[in-house]
Amino acid sequence: MPAPDDDPVALPPARRRELLAALSAVLPADALLAEDSELRPYECDGLAVFRERPAAVALPRSEAEVGAVLAVCRRLGVPVVARGAGTGLSGGAMPHAGGVVLGLARLNRILELDPRAGLARVEPGVRNLAISEAAAAHGLYYAPDPSSQIACTIGGNVAENAGGVHCLKYGLTLHNVLGVRGFTVDGEPVAFGGAALDAPGLDLLSLVIGSEGLLAVVTEVTVKLLPRPALARVVMASFDDVGRAGEAVAAILAAGIIPAGLEMMDRRATEAVEPFVRAGYDLGAAAILLAESDGTAEEVEAEVAALERLLRESGATALAVSGSEAERLRFWSGRKNAFPAAGRISPDYYCMDGTIPRRHLGRVLEAIAGLEQRYGLRCMNVFHAGDGNLHPLILFDANVPGEWPRAERFGAAIVELCVELGGTITGEHGVGVEKINSMCVQFGDGERTAFFAVKRAFDPPGLLNPGKLIPTLRRCAEYGRLHVHAGAVPFPDLPRY
Repeated sequence: MPAPDDDPVALPPARRRELLAALSAVLPADALLAEDSELRPYECDGLAVFRERPAAVALPRSEAEVGAVLAVCRRLGVPVVARGAGTGLSGGAMPHAGGVVLGLARLNRILELDPRAGLARVEPGVRNLAISEAAAAHGLYYAPDPSSQIACTIGGNVAENAGGVHCLKYGLTLHNVLGVRGFTVDGEPVAFGGAALDAPGLDLLSLVIGSEGLLAVVTEVTVKLLPRPALARVVMASFDDVGRAGEAVAAILAAGIIPAGLEMMDRRATEAVEPFVRAGYDLGAAAILLAESDGTAEEVEAEVAALERLLRESGATALAVSGSEAERLRFWSGRKNAFPAAGRISPDYYCMDGTIPRRHLGRVLEAIAGLEQRYGLRCMNVFHAGDGNLHPLILFDANVPGEWPRAERFGAAIVELCVELGGTITGEHGVGVEKINSMCVQFGDGERTAFFAVKRAFDPPGLLNPGKLIPTLRRCAEYGRLHVHAGAVPFPDLPRY
């Protein structure tokens, strides 16, 4: 299998002509892009600092066409990178210079919605939010709600195991998907899980979800639908110290309360968001917490009262409770718009994604403040506080020489800190190319060798999304000389992607 960090090489002209001819034989003319101007929009996903021009882009409209494209690429030994809406933040859908981007956005039908069984079968190009919109007439919805849910696709959610602000109570994509169908690298159909509560054989569904397109190409997803709660209310609490806000999170969960959502934002984040969406945030607070309770009216009343008591006991300086559905959505609008709000106060931003034990929330924020001084860049912080998933947004200007490399080192230092504190380098954004070096910190040689063994079992030629997620031992040996955690030289030259 090719080493994932080998420099991608563009196809020689003769091989590219052969590829285009073979793809033209299995796709309609409007489903194959090959001109430079057509390929340019596919150079990157939401992590635009890493770009690569593919040899071609295939845009199939059916499962049969997906299988045919894969069969062509397998026969010719051409890499394939599956792509949804391109909203990913880890470079997971960045093309291979000598490969094909397999765009699945045209497979966007809801194939079945069964309210009695509480499930929907959808194609991978269906938007996350579109599932809930279709299910709303039956009083149902799809629980995972990433901030990009208005645009991101369910196929991409499966690839990255996406979460959202309500993942604390309702789980990630993994906990809300019942089955996946798709194709192997050979273009052969394959299925994982199903509509039943349990599937025979090994639980390979859990392996495929979050595998970032390295094992199979998804063409159909069966998701679980939940009854929409009768009532939901948000308690917004202000704190004059981020450490006390972190302690409040621990107190809520220690009391046996699992809020539908439990989010934290620091002052820099609220100052960026409030002029953008007018969410009603306390700009004098060092941090705010948003805690949502949902259920019957009686359940919500009791839980909100308990939340208010715990938050006051934990040092909250102010409390506000949503009095209407419109106000609840307004409170959440600030948190869900934190990323675009960063673009209003900085020419560029770099959104990180790591996970830590909840008890270390305050410590990590203090460490990030120190890293701001070290790297000379500002950072605004938002957290899925209930499960310790943090999203620091490092602010920089790519037009200023040296700022992007410093932002990259800053981000690597944050995720390495997560590992040092017993956490992990990602929570829901995936590894892609962004954190492939940091995988060397998280896992040892034996573990990475095992990851490659799984990859080979599914994809012997190594053609599905090569160069992502799993670093080679050579890469890790090089990175080990140039590690960027606390105490290392500030700006080493990292191995390139």
